[in-house]
Amino acid sequence: MITTLVLTEPLFQELEQTARLPVETAGVLLAGMARAPNGDIRLLGRAMHWVPQDAYLAREGDHLSIASHGYVPALAEAERLGAIPIWFHTHPGIGSHPTPSMADRKVDQDIADLFRLRSGSELYITLIASPRENGITFTGEVNFSDGDKAPIDRLWRVGDKWQLINSFNSTDQQIPEIFDRSVRAFGPEIQQTLGALRIGIVGCGGTGSAVAEQLVRLGIRHLTVIDADTLTESNVTRVYGSTPAAVGKPKTAVLQSHLTAIAPDLECKAVGAMVTLEKTARELIPCDIVFGCTDDNAGRLVLSRLSTFLAMPVIDLGVLLGGDGALASINGRVTTLAPGGACLVCRDRIDLARAQTELRTPEERIRLENEGYAPVLGGVEPAVVTFTTGIASAAINELLERLIGFGPSPRPTEVLFRWHEREISTNNAKPRPQHYCDPESHKIGKGESNPFLEQAWPEA
Repeated sequence: MITTLVLTEPLFQELEQTARLPVETAGVLLAGMARAPNGDIRLLGRAMHWVPQDAYLAREGDHLSIASHGYVPALAEAERLGAIPIWFHTHPGIGSHPTPSMADRKVDQDIADLFRLRSGSELYITLIASPRENGITFTGEVNFSDGDKAPIDRLWRVGDKWQLINSFNSTDQQIPEIFDRSVRAFGPEIQQTLGALRIGIVGCGGTGSAVAEQLVRLGIRHLTVIDADTLTESNVTRVYGSTPAAVGKPKTAVLQSHLTAIAPDLECKAVGAMVTLEKTARELIPCDIVFGCTDDNAGRLVLSRLSTFLAMPVIDLGVLLGGDGALASINGRVTTLAPGGACLVCRDRIDLARAQTELRTPEERIRLENEGYAPVLGGVEPAVVTFTTGIASAAINELLERLIGFGPSPRPTEVLFRWHEREISTNNAKPRPQHYCDPESHKIGKGESNPFLEQAWPEA
């Protein structure tokens, strides 16, 4: 089981700046939670409530004492939001260790039951941070109601920049020699991050297979690939790892076999189902990033909501070729969704009417189309390997840029390619007021909800 704490950029900066204060500082971090089918836990930071100055009974560089009114109001807010309170404090000093002291353990014993009672949560969670020259280090612990404990293993920072921070007690993995040329380009820390990231790919066709192959060759070793379709003859011209002998096999199985041949140490989970089914969508909960390589509106609608409710970056790809037998236009799009930015609905990248049609059974679609109550989904669109590969490479570049930071800041959240005109443009779209992706809606990082992602799901 892996436990990851996800922090949006504003929350991360709050914790980092506070960790640099010369005296210990405490507060309550309110978090959503999502449990993955494999047992992994995602703690999703939502808001920080700092202990007010008048509640400190003592506050020095190596200890503090706090009256209960310093944190009880935050517990009431956690109960109101359906959030989990995380007891946070700092151990100041660049060289300090964020490991719990005996005094910290005594405090945990004293307040754990109160935290559970006042917040309505079965969990008691702690987090300690210490400053470093370029960021923070931390330890954390999840205490379950049955007495079991689990560490917070990783901190995933999402915003304009993405950063994965392993806990203070973790050890760096040795980097294989095969990545020497990559390490020369962006250093060992980024290479270790790539090896630790958990990435989902929805759609294993021309763009999805190209994304997957590049990720694995870059060093990604934890993948979840999702696609309900089987390989067709026309897919062989675009799908990486496919051959005529694989026609008729599930796309996920073909891709999984190909990728593990490249990297035998790859952990690749293949899910041969539609992401528009709740059970399938939940398979993405353990992921740090998801690449949307599906060509259906309904699938994009799920990924768009996933990005907000799980505070999960989603890189959505699209390629559209115009012309009948003679190319007239070649358009590509890479849209990066992250907390605080506009979703695909706000960007008008989803046709909601078509999405509703795609969620129906084939029989229902035909009936409603014939009766004029649903849009006709249309035939097979043209596709060419050079353009699907090109847009896949552009999407991977967005991932690397946000990890490394080699481009201008703030970074654009959408890149549009008009290859036929040799033009590239970028934009940063804002959420529509009160839409679910708007921070004012308080949906970011909400985690588990009933129904999941606050949307209706078709029956499997």
